[in-house]
Amino acid sequence: NRIKYLRKISKSISLNKLKSKKLLNDEVAVVASQIAKDLKIRKLVLKFQRKLAYSPPKKYRGSILDGRDIASVVVPNANIKFYITANQKIRAKRRLKELKNLGKKVSFNEVLKKMKKRDRDDRTRRHNKLKKTRDSYLINTTDLTIRESFLKAKKIVDREIK
Repeated sequence: NRIKYLRKISKSISLNKLKSKKLLNDEVAVVASQIAKDLKIRKLVLKFQRKLAYSPPKKYRGSILDGRDIASVVVPNANIKFYITANQKIRAKRRLKELKNLGKKVSFNEVLKKMKKRDRDDRTRRHNKLKKTRDSYLINTTDLTIRESFLKAKKIVDREIK
């Protein structure tokens, strides 16, 4: 049964495992989208995410979580929340580069098609929809480099924690 299996593996998840480049592949993205639809499985994942958010390992002074429903579902009372977006074609171009760096052989059109489907599915699913919360800062990275995006978010964080 999927629930028992996920319950078992959720006990062995570590921060080091979450740093794995294997998590960047398309199969993981598809499964993540499916998990969000299955309320029983989502409940297990949610428990782990909240534990990580509210009780990060002692060597860290806080946590940063990334995901499509983090601000709206996982930690709706987070101190600072961002909704980071970009033009879909730019996102697909970035994703293609990421996948090629992982040795995947995919086309731009394939990546764009999958991204459009996942976005549509995540925005229209019944529970835990992808959405911007009222109190999230919107950062559009379409015309920004990774460094510029980081600095824009950092500026907001610095202003908020003063």
